[in-house]
Amino acid sequence: MNPRFQAAIRAETQSIPPVWMMRQAGRYHRHYQALRKQNGFMELCKNPRLAAEVALGPIQDFDFDVSILFSDLLFPLEALGMGLDYDSGPPRLAWSLDPTTLRHLLGPEEALPALEFQKEAMRLTRQMLPANKSLIGFVGGPWTLLGYAVDGSHQGGLRRTQQLAPEVLPPFFEILVPLLERNISLQLEGGAEAVLILDTAAGELDLESWKRWVLPSLSRLAQHHRGKVGYYMRGATQMHWSLLHAARLPLAGVGFDAGIDLCSALREREQGFIQGNFHQEFMALPESEFRKKFEEWLDPIAALSPEKRTGWVCGVGHGLTPHSREENVRQFVKMIRERFA
Repeated sequence: MNPRFQAAIRAETQSIPPVWMMRQAGRYHRHYQALRKQNGFMELCKNPRLAAEVALGPIQDFDFDVSILFSDLLFPLEALGMGLDYDSGPPRLAWSLDPTTLRHLLGPEEALPALEFQKEAMRLTRQMLPANKSLIGFVGGPWTLLGYAVDGSHQGGLRRTQQLAPEVLPPFFEILVPLLERNISLQLEGGAEAVLILDTAAGELDLESWKRWVLPSLSRLAQHHRGKVGYYMRGATQMHWSLLHAARLPLAGVGFDAGIDLCSALREREQGFIQGNFHQEFMALPESEFRKKFEEWLDPIAALSPEKRTGWVCGVGHGLTPHSREENVRQFVKMIRERFA
């Protein structure tokens, strides 16, 4: 395990924060590109040896403190019988969820064997990682998965999903949330130190809808795996942050994109880690512009005492993009460690 990441989870004061980035094993990276030329995306995810190789690449190249399972958010939907295809570009499900198609879903116990490959991928990744690196997993947030199941993508504000939610969300979550509980267990059994719930579509909801539709399922998953799951939300506001505080869920930590002021989040942190949150688009800038933006973001954080930075897990807001520059990633890790040494 990585001592910096474990210290962040335990909320122990330390000078240098652990560093990892969402999508650190992805299309911007030559290591991934080389493997992708020889293998389809589904094969990279579902062949545990290949998934471990993809996950290991950025650790070897950039020396991140944490590795994350290489997989995809949508595999629980495929396991439930909705099909999944990446051959022609963006992911496509075989059919969309609505009140009439709900009956075609498999139950969680029937669906679970289709996710066993993630446990094996996690086990092999742990075997291949250096002993001083941490390993985490992830699942999609229930609302995010509902959005894909109904709308087929996250385009257009999920209007159809929000329209059908009062009718389809309760029966869908009765199947999906128990499956995610078991999915998280598989990843923990495979060697994950924590599993993140990635709610990339939750920002499409107004605050009351988020409180009504997202918070109960998040609470159930957190209670089932106390101290072992984190929650990342794209598009969070300060009010979401306040509601999470008030709910006092037993989370390992929380993450937000660049829309949240990180210094404020760190000052208000009560438990677990805070993940974030340099703007991901700045990782594609020419080096001199990147360094300027990075220093501007870093200065107020560096002005905090180590005690005020307790729990910080450093990274980009919403993950590296295909346009991110490898040299910026390398400089990011180097500059963080030099600045806080």
